[in-house]
Amino acid sequence: MSLHHFLFSFLVLAFSATSSVAATPKEQTLNTQEAEFFNPKLPPRTLSSSKKFEGSSNLVDLRYHMGPVLSSSPINIYLIWYGRWSVSQKLLIKDFITSISPSATPSSSPSPSVSEWWKTVSLYTDQTGANVSRTVVIAKEHSDTRYSHGSHLTRLSVQEVIATAVKTAPFPVDHRNGIYLILTSHDVTVQDFCRAVCGFHYFTFPSMVGYTLPYAWIGNSGKQCPEVCAYPFAVPGYMGGGGPGALSSPNGDVGLDGMISVIAHELAELSTNPLVNAWYAGEDPMAPTEIGDLCEGLYGTGGGGGYIGQVMRDREGRTYNVNGNKGRKFLVQWVWSPVLKACAGPNALD
Repeated sequence: MSLHHFLFSFLVLAFSATSSVAATPKEQTLNTQEAEFFNPKLPPRTLSSSKKFEGSSNLVDLRYHMGPVLSSSPINIYLIWYGRWSVSQKLLIKDFITSISPSATPSSSPSPSVSEWWKTVSLYTDQTGANVSRTVVIAKEHSDTRYSHGSHLTRLSVQEVIATAVKTAPFPVDHRNGIYLILTSHDVTVQDFCRAVCGFHYFTFPSMVGYTLPYAWIGNSGKQCPEVCAYPFAVPGYMGGGGPGALSSPNGDVGLDGMISVIAHELAELSTNPLVNAWYAGEDPMAPTEIGDLCEGLYGTGGGGGYIGQVMRDREGRTYNVNGNKGRKFLVQWVWSPVLKACAGPNALD
């Protein structure tokens, strides 16, 4: 994501668009034959400032700045569950992450799949021509149920959470292909969360952690600001029932389903710009426009102007655009393709 924060989106001029009240995620039986396509128009999310350049390659100057990408395989995810998480919540998020890698049995994740979505991310290369790895695994997990750094975190104390995990040895120091992913529960507040960010990525400071390690943080907005960070599964309160309604989330948990799209956004950008010196647009590395920012709010063909794009809806009314393992369904935003010079996703109809 734009390095220091995950910018919200919607620009109603030429560029625009697009993503809450929690329940228990359920396993689903996938039946793609009964899915229908639709392209809902929704009100803008609050506090939005889109960087999306919907398919307009002449407006986008995404360049490579000679830094590394996460090309070593596999990409190791070190998960930190900060706060209290139920088993079902953890399973939902882990099912998304494990769906990124190509499956040995393609029928387990029918097209359009999470793995096909990541294929666009893997098109990015470093200066040696090495691509971002197609394989992503959960290497290790650590649960901090005692809120060891309090129930309110700042950007710096997020790094302290990582330092605790590394120094107490639940996690190794993985410079080469590690991502340290901090997920905060619904009762944890974080600096700028809901006001300006839904998640962010950066790298740790040696003075804080002892090492330079790529990391990302994402919070559960289900009880704090679903209309901001779990859009389009919740819509801004000012609509007051007078406009289009929120979409039904694919797994029945608005906060987590919203989180998953943010996790996808951050993992894509962290893999292509881990030290903030690889792939981004703009001249300021402290505020780069990255491959997720360029497509913020787009989930399918025909997105823009208030439309999220053509997505699918199953017979129970749940909205999604990609299939995952175990019959899971997810709604994740598109990312910028360096080949097409446009936003792309596996559910594209053109």
